[in-house]
This record gives sequence, C-alpha cells and structure tokens, in this order.
Amino acid sequence: MRNHVLVLALITAFGAGLSSVATAGEMVDVYKNPNCDCCGKWIDHLKDAGFEVRAHNVMDVPATRKRLGMPDRLGSCHTAKVAGYVVEGHVPAGDIQRLLKEKPKALGIAVPSMPPGSPGMESSKPVPYNTLLVQSGGEASIFAKH
Repeated sequence: MRNHVLVLALITAFGAGLSSVATAGEMVDVYKNPNCDCCGKWIDHLKDAGFEVRAHNVMDVPATRKRLGMPDRLGSCHTAKVAGYVVEGHVPAGDIQRLLKEKPKALGIAVPSMPPGSPGMESSKPVPYNTLLVQSGGEASIFAKH
C-alpha cells in the first residue's frame, strides 16, 4: 500500500511538471533593437525557463509596440508576442507562464520602463515593480508584484 501511495505521488508530481514545461514551451517572438544588451539577457531568462524564443531585430520598437496594440505609456525596450498575448518589457517568465495557464481576456501583460532587478535588468539595488495586466482598451491592473 505504501509503495502505491509513493508511486501515485510521483506520477502526480511528474504530471504537474509536464504541464508547466508545456506552457513554457510556447514560442515567444521578441521585437527588439539589435543594439540592446538587456533584451538579450531577458531572452536568455525566457530560454532558461523553457520558452522557445525568436528574436526579431527592429529599428523602431515603439512602432511595433503600437502595431501590437500596447499603449506607449506602458512601453519598455522590447515587445513580445506569445500565444496571442502581447508581453511588454522585462516581464518575469513565471508571470508569462501564469498568463498562459490562466488565459485571462486581455491584450497582454507589461512591466513598464526598465526596473532595476527585473529579469535582464539585474541590479545590486533592485526596486519593487509590478507586472500589469493590460486590456485591449489600454486599461491596466496589477497582475503580479515583485
């Protein structure tokens, strides 16, 4: 009986791990300036979390952001698209995984500006920041606090 409980626990844990890997296996298209180093660090953060990433070098990130519907006031140095959602800025991979799991009705999520301590913006003096859930009309609410 004890072995059956252990086997069941292992199967459950393994299954939970597979679902998070499947979510993280989504393709993320990142639109960035070719000269931006922190964008490359954010891409590495996503890859380390299991996402597949295609980087697109663009000279006008704000134009891409606008085309994808993300308000300029929420802008950062790169814009991404994953599973129909727009992801703006240095959003932690865990927040993207949560977005893809919960599938809220929204345009996407954003970390405006470039907060020290966010993924790709590592710092010895990190600051608190929020990931915002952004609606298609531009309204935003707090999705996660970091």
